[in-house]
Amino acid sequence: MPVKTLTPAQIVVELDKFIIGQKDAKRAVANALRNRYRRAQLPQEVRDEITPKNIIMKGPTGVGKTEIARRLAKLVGAPFVKVEATKYTEVGYVGRDVESMIRDLVAVSIRMVMEEKQAEVQKKATQMVDKRLIDAIVNTKKSLATDVPLEVLREQSVQEYHAGKLENMLIELETSEPAIKGMAIPMGMGGDMGMGGMGIDLGNIFDGLMGSIPNMPKNKKKRHITVEAARKELIGEEADRLIDKEAAHQEAIKRAEEQGIIFIDEIDKIASKGGGSGPEVSREGVQRDILPIVEGSTVMTKYGSIKTDYILFIAAGAFHISRVQDLIPELQGRFPIRVELENLGKDEFFKILTQPENAVTKQYQELLKVDDVHLSFDKEALKLIAEIAENENETSENLGARRLANIMEILLDDISFNACGKEKKTIKIDKEFVKNNMAALIKKTDLRKYVL
Repeated sequence: MPVKTLTPAQIVVELDKFIIGQKDAKRAVANALRNRYRRAQLPQEVRDEITPKNIIMKGPTGVGKTEIARRLAKLVGAPFVKVEATKYTEVGYVGRDVESMIRDLVAVSIRMVMEEKQAEVQKKATQMVDKRLIDAIVNTKKSLATDVPLEVLREQSVQEYHAGKLENMLIELETSEPAIKGMAIPMGMGGDMGMGGMGIDLGNIFDGLMGSIPNMPKNKKKRHITVEAARKELIGEEADRLIDKEAAHQEAIKRAEEQGIIFIDEIDKIASKGGGSGPEVSREGVQRDILPIVEGSTVMTKYGSIKTDYILFIAAGAFHISRVQDLIPELQGRFPIRVELENLGKDEFFKILTQPENAVTKQYQELLKVDDVHLSFDKEALKLIAEIAENENETSENLGARRLANIMEILLDDISFNACGKEKKTIKIDKEFVKNNMAALIKKTDLRKYVL
């Protein structure tokens, strides 16, 4: 859906289809998304001065932080990556460097653009593959029936091919392959250059070299393959040849720059209260490494350089032990919008079980329908499940909405195990069914209430 057709209120409505509650967070991301469209309509000199208003989401696990960001990106087809702040280490130490999140974003954008370009040339690629396959079919038939005129064979083959009668026919197909197959030489075996066990992929090097030389000879390999399998393989190859890769890469980089969204999870784990040494210093070092990426810098990738100035960053964390204020001031300043997500209770859990398009109850209904088991959920049963989830989160670890997946798995374990597709079944999940199948968990939850 084009972003220009979506007002902030409409974006919230779209998010409501998948996420229950969290009104403030939805409004914040809706405004951020709409501001991108507004910025794009401005004159270039004004547009260059406007940067995204990055967001920090504070809230416990399982309340919808990641899902809001992911659905937002999917809504408008924007390149999106989720990274965990704890995976990065300060420059000079073993671990991922912060620039890798930008390279990951570019890779996602490249894949999106290439899929779009392939769809654009699909029709032409299919026509080219059809002609190539018909030629192969005719050659195969001619080797078996030498007395039939070539024109007759071709006409018959065209009719049978388009009627789908030759899908399982074996044909001989000649394909090209690089003269030098890819092989990796481990660093350290006569070639250690301090790369920490990395290898050099000579296949990629020679593939690129040979691709740039027009008359470089290639090995030809004959294979016997069915028409159906050959079509699937060749359409991808032909579409790949029809695409201007250089233009596609430039378009992908521009899309990542202008529309990219990076979700940095667990940012609270790198918050430091200041002072001290060891881990405290390391955490602050990671924050200082992230800072220039969020502020705006240029990162080199294998597809070209990308500016991070206009990428939208959404950071999230539980902040149980640390606070947002424990982040270094410079990084705090780059996340001017802060929203706190609410804990989920039984009312929200009931809505999560019934309202979203991707509700876990609907997922299990579709899964078991494959084995001819048809589930129906009673309203009172769902209310009890929601109550159990709330009690479990209060007396045990608070997993938010993820607790529902755990409860549903326990509840439907026997049904899932015994479903085999041999007979049609209709099973109603009512309140008594939940009580009987969740008796152990209900008893354990009740006992926890009396433990001091």
